[in-house]
Amino acid sequence: MILALVFAMAILFAAMMLFLELGRGIALRRKRLGSQGAANGLGAVEGAIFGLMGLLIAFTFSGAGERFQHRRDLITQETNAIGTAWLRIDLLPADTQPAMRQLFRDYLDARLAIYDRISAADSDGARAATARSVELQGKIWQLAVTASGARDRNTVSPMVLPALNDMFDITTTRAVAAESHPPPIIYAMLLGLALLCSMLAGYDMAESESRNWIHTIGFALIMTIALYVIVDLEFPRLGFIRIDRADHILIEMRQSIN
Repeated sequence: MILALVFAMAILFAAMMLFLELGRGIALRRKRLGSQGAANGLGAVEGAIFGLMGLLIAFTFSGAGERFQHRRDLITQETNAIGTAWLRIDLLPADTQPAMRQLFRDYLDARLAIYDRISAADSDGARAATARSVELQGKIWQLAVTASGARDRNTVSPMVLPALNDMFDITTTRAVAAESHPPPIIYAMLLGLALLCSMLAGYDMAESESRNWIHTIGFALIMTIALYVIVDLEFPRLGFIRIDRADHILIEMRQSIN
């Protein structure tokens, strides 16, 4: 998947270089036709377009960063929820605790498998692991309800069942957060404005008869990197910016309950 993202960014870089040359070519042609004066007063238009591009990148980058941090925070919340529910197993009848603890181990293995499969771009494996975790949720809940009835329900149920609810609910929250992205039209606008700004930049660079490769390549490269970082933050298990490094707290939790 990393190669696919890099390849897509390489295509974008090449397209921006092409539009830079296109803009330069249009400007040189106008010069040869003696219509330089037609460009007077267009600075405000260019400023508005470049300003819109900068504003869109800023808001999109900020939103991607916030969503990235939110997904990291949810890993901590899930770990805490599992840890709390694990400790409250002690409130269940002694003969139920071994089976419940084993279900917890299997459940945590399934949860970790989901993110391992997503990081490996294995959608089928991720769906299978998700189905397994949902199945285990049902078994854990049923066993907890049965075990709570075997003791004083007024004492056990208010402590165990809400903890399990929190442990299960956070999985839905994480699933929704993982799928929360800007609408596709935002990416289309970013792409379109990047190409349009490239053409305008190339047009302005035609004031010099010789090409300034440092500015040309630098403009295309910086814009491409900025757009790549936005996409990478939005999909933090597929690129170079990896949220799965935060999974170590879940892994440590699994190791601690062996």
